[in-house]
Amino acid sequence: MARVTDIHDHTPQPVSFLERLAGSEAFGAMFREGMGLVEEAAAYLDGAGRDEAKALPRSEALAYAAESMRLTTRLMQIASWLLLQRAVNQGELTKTQAASDRHRVKLHQQDLAAAPEMFERLPQRLRDLAIHSVRLQARIIHLDQLIYSVQPKATPAPAPSPVEAQLEMLKNAFAH
Repeated sequence: MARVTDIHDHTPQPVSFLERLAGSEAFGAMFREGMGLVEEAAAYLDGAGRDEAKALPRSEALAYAAESMRLTTRLMQIASWLLLQRAVNQGELTKTQAASDRHRVKLHQQDLAAAPEMFERLPQRLRDLAIHSVRLQARIIHLDQLIYSVQPKATPAPAPSPVEAQLEMLKNAFAH
């Protein structure tokens, strides 16, 4: 953590780079990417994806349905987390409120629904969206863990040296 000095008391105050990151242009880019992916997936699943699914053989159609549900769930988690972080960044919620059970978005890494050989038989656009969402979700989970799981580590008191303890005992013994 860097230190900044308060104008009035000149006491150095820590600056959390993680909190700055969440409000940075990098977060803005991630927000746009995530929300754009949500819109793109919705348009695909409601349009061309629906037509592609109808043309698939039964086993691939079932895999398509499972993959599209997993994609939708993953994207809902992503969008919820991004919107919550934006609310924190804009001062609508505090970090503590965002971390509370009431507001916290429970992020769970979700793998692809279909087995690799079946996944390869699904429409390319669905595969691209699914892979993009898995990668974005992994980045968001990592950022979430950095922001909400970092606890300042207390410096442990140094263990007393056995030699020092023995010297202290000898000193006390001969002092009487």
